[in-house]
Amino acid sequence: MGGIVITKIADNIISPLGTSTDENFRAICNGNSMLRGHSGAFGLPEDFCGSLFNRNELESRINTEIANSETFTFFEKLCIFSAKKAIEDCRLSACEADVLFILSTTKGNVEYLAESATDERCFLAGSAKKIAEYFKNTNPPLVVSNACISGVCAQIAAVRALLSGRYRHAIVIGCDVLSKFIVSGFQSFKALSPEPCKPYDKERIGLNLGEAAGTIILSATADNEKAQWQYIAGAIHNDANHISGPSRTGEGAFRVILDILKEISTDEIAFINTHGTSTAYNDEMESIALHRAQLDDVPVTGLKGNYGHTLGAAGIIETILSMKAVDNKLVLPTKGFENSGTSYPVNVSAETRTTDKTAFIKILSGFGGSNAGIAYRKGGLQ
Repeated sequence: MGGIVITKIADNIISPLGTSTDENFRAICNGNSMLRGHSGAFGLPEDFCGSLFNRNELESRINTEIANSETFTFFEKLCIFSAKKAIEDCRLSACEADVLFILSTTKGNVEYLAESATDERCFLAGSAKKIAEYFKNTNPPLVVSNACISGVCAQIAAVRALLSGRYRHAIVIGCDVLSKFIVSGFQSFKALSPEPCKPYDKERIGLNLGEAAGTIILSATADNEKAQWQYIAGAIHNDANHISGPSRTGEGAFRVILDILKEISTDEIAFINTHGTSTAYNDEMESIALHRAQLDDVPVTGLKGNYGHTLGAAGIIETILSMKAVDNKLVLPTKGFENSGTSYPVNVSAETRTTDKTAFIKILSGFGGSNAGIAYRKGGLQ
């Protein structure tokens, strides 16, 4: 493969299941989940089921590792903490002119709107700038905030920036934390399940929300022989259907998959990591899109039963965990799934399966008819 190759050189996941990628992967393999019922959280009158950090414990730990931590919000601290771990792992000098920071989030510090409608902490660009400046990076950071597909869109934006030649490395951080504003918003849609979600199951009744931060560092290189993971393709489409409901024909997701399949053979796909939110419309739409793309037999895996929907972090952490799964020749289980409940049964299982294939596709769908997907292939040194 000639020309510039985009590779993954480091990653990190921080969630209620652990503060490293390895801890999170082991937790998934063990079938763990931090989805719990919460009563009175954020001062809400209605109970909900979600995956929440032990904020006092985690923040206390972060404060010992981040200088001037009192100047950052909890959301910003999580972003910095995750990025710091990934940067240290690959020994990257993050202050250099050829390094770009990209922040993926749907809500950022939206909780501070309760204090003031003009609170500058709510400006996503401000948070991104503070995060980049912590690492002494003076390049203007990018912010990607496109509902649920933000994490995949941010990776695609990173690839485009690297292919332009302006940067050699892109540090992509995805993060969201829950608040009264966010949870009550999903409650108003009647979209939340009071119990742990059941993706693609005939008994599914809604989604759960979760908190997480993840970082993936991508690099442009001409030496793909040393690359463990290479970017293959990415696509973004909007089905222009409804402000919150997906296309009933899976149009946007279908076109995302078709674009990706132009660059990758179905025979090399270990699995498709789907959005799998466990709502009636999302799971149905994805089953239709996969069927239209003639991928009914390709294994499908979803992680919302472990993490809930982590919003702007979802596309980052689910991509990283997909890489870990292929590294270990596994198709991760879809926790909560028992009996198929979509028009076209997807090849999903509640049990761990094995694979010898070396590529995967990650897809997401979200509010406003947005859809995005990305594909990676494992190569180089084994």
